[in-house]
Amino acid sequence: MAKWNIIKIIKPCSRLEGELVLPGDKSISHRAVILNSLASGEARIVNFSPGKDCWSTVSCLKAMGVKISKKPPRDCPMLLISGAAQNGLKEPANVLNAGNSGTTMRLLGAILSCQPFLSIITGDSSLRSRPMRRLIKPLRSMGAEIYGRGRNSFAPLVIKGKELHGVEFSLPVPSAQIKSAVLLAGLFAQGRTIVHQPLPSRDHTEILLESMGVELAANGNSISLTPLLRPLRAISLRVPGDISSGAYFLVAGALHSNARVKVKNCGINPTRTGIIDILLAMGAKLKIENERVETGEPLADIVVESSRLSGVEINGSIIPRLIDEIPIIAVAACVAKGRTVIKGAAELRVKESDRIATVSRELLRLGARIELLSDGMVIHGGKSLVGAEVDTHSDHRLAMSLAIAGLVAKGKTIINHAQAVQISYPAFWQDLQKLTN
Repeated sequence: MAKWNIIKIIKPCSRLEGELVLPGDKSISHRAVILNSLASGEARIVNFSPGKDCWSTVSCLKAMGVKISKKPPRDCPMLLISGAAQNGLKEPANVLNAGNSGTTMRLLGAILSCQPFLSIITGDSSLRSRPMRRLIKPLRSMGAEIYGRGRNSFAPLVIKGKELHGVEFSLPVPSAQIKSAVLLAGLFAQGRTIVHQPLPSRDHTEILLESMGVELAANGNSISLTPLLRPLRAISLRVPGDISSGAYFLVAGALHSNARVKVKNCGINPTRTGIIDILLAMGAKLKIENERVETGEPLADIVVESSRLSGVEINGSIIPRLIDEIPIIAVAACVAKGRTVIKGAAELRVKESDRIATVSRELLRLGARIELLSDGMVIHGGKSLVGAEVDTHSDHRLAMSLAIAGLVAKGKTIINHAQAVQISYPAFWQDLQKLTN
């Protein structure tokens, strides 16, 4: 947990209204800067995510010699990237630091496994406790020399670059990070790489790779990749707004008794829109407007108004499409009429915090009725939440979920370690205030 503590106090408001332009999608930002750093040519990434996680990726790439510069404005930053395809990445002079970002460690771990140098990558205490065997196993099967702490289970990771060969690998659990890591390693391997998924996960890596000239083929839940015959082609893009960030305001608008909220330029990639499907199933008054496609990614404006929600069952193939949104869905379920059951979400146990435990613990402080399951939770809704003192456990998604819970609770909610939002959405508190004024 963070040694320092920023406290936020949330109180109910009489009206929730306004429009928000969301920060750039975190998942797409990571992938766009990594792939363009490996490409030939120059690229501009507009609306790059302002969160600390993505800047950890930038910092690591710059430490390997990639030329990346940032242009204003601060709330919608643009990166200029000169791809390193011609001269290659350089051996970092020091240990690479992924901060709190699992995406940084896992995707760059794959890239580092095929570089002609030694590297070490670490992260903060939270990241050093997250499982890395799931990354090490497939990379070793491709010929990588990679080691981790705790019998190859945790970071720091020590990687000695090797020539890799393509593999056919079946993911034990749906994971866009591990799928992407294997595909990125496969770019520079000898022979074809095939990844089998138990369920579809977010496909931003595949969309970008195809846009940059990579030969991919999808067959059901399997993806086949042909190694690069020529350098990746740099591609400029505007990153869509992050639907995971927008989810907090969509739920807030649905739960508040006097609300109308619009989130603009929001990504609506079908592999990420489980939150929309669940809100609609719960009875939310939600509309999707101004749909379009930019650089292969669909986006739109989303409008939500005060709604009467009912409990639902959430499991199966929809889980990978809303895994990051389960904390805020839990908040919605606390207020919704009836029972909500969430199953098949054991992956929440190994996020920035054990989100099954921490989400349940903090919502119980607000008066929620929740039963813990090994892979989810049962939430008995329809009871008013009551303000209390809660803690984010330094988890950005829990911080924002607790803010929305406090907004619809009776009385005052005190949120400890509120600075956790910096990981993905530094302007969250300001944007929330815009809607409540």
